Amino acid sequence: MDDDAQIISERLGPVARILQNRPERRNAQGTRMLEELEAALDAAVADPAVRVIVLGGVGDHFSAGHDLKEGEAERSGVTAEQRYVRESRLYYDLSLKIWDAPKPTIAQVQGACIAGAFMTANMCDLVVASEDAFFADPVVNTLGAAAVEVLVHPTVMGLRKAKDLLYTGRRMDAAEALACGMVSRVVPRAALEAETLALAERIAATPPFALRLVKKSLNRTLDMAGFRAGLEAHFDTHQLSHLTTEFAEVVERGPGDAIARGRSAAG
Repeated sequence: MDDDAQIISERLGPVARILQNRPERRNAQGTRMLEELEAALDAAVADPAVRVIVLGGVGDHFSAGHDLKEGEAERSGVTAEQRYVRESRLYYDLSLKIWDAPKPTIAQVQGACIAGAFMTANMCDLVVASEDAFFADPVVNTLGAAAVEVLVHPTVMGLRKAKDLLYTGRRMDAAEALACGMVSRVVPRAALEAETLALAERIAATPPFALRLVKKSLNRTLDMAGFRAGLEAHFDTHQLSHLTTEFAEVVERGPGDAIARGRSAAG
């Protein structure tokens, strides 16, 4: 394994565990990490011995979301067309690849699960959270943009709760996330890895093709209700929000100001 790898992939019997590995940056999701994540996901899907995929993070946090410092450097001189292509590939397409994976996926979440990471975790089939986990999408408040690229929020927590979270930028703790149905299970921090693995192994004992078919049917049910069309519409709206005066003012102030505003919004 590459000592410098930003993604760690492990095989635990029939379970593939994929871990974001930038603990010194709270697992901020830069371009390299997301490309490594996609490669690890593709490998797990292609491996016939893998029946369940777990997505987690090394250290105290699942992930703080998009790497804002990298984003600031990459925004210099970027056209709307270039941004659209990049965000389609790294954010929208990768998120849908997680959602459409033919094998069950479980997010293993501790600590921060913010913005882009909120999106990543909630594209998984199940979410197991530690008691210290918290979720937020402060992008409207901090960046003046229309939330993250993939608006899965109303699907996983309901419309009212999604509006509450997005309008205020506040944090949702694990207990509230469980109560609204976004999180599948909440466990003590010390037991997170063991409990997630036990769930994955239990699912892995189920006939795999039956799992694949029932996942396809469940996802198709949402598609027939307009899920994917809604995601596509929002992605375009998100791109438009990058061209507003409000967003330009935030960019001029720099990522430090956005981070401070996010902490303030969290309460």
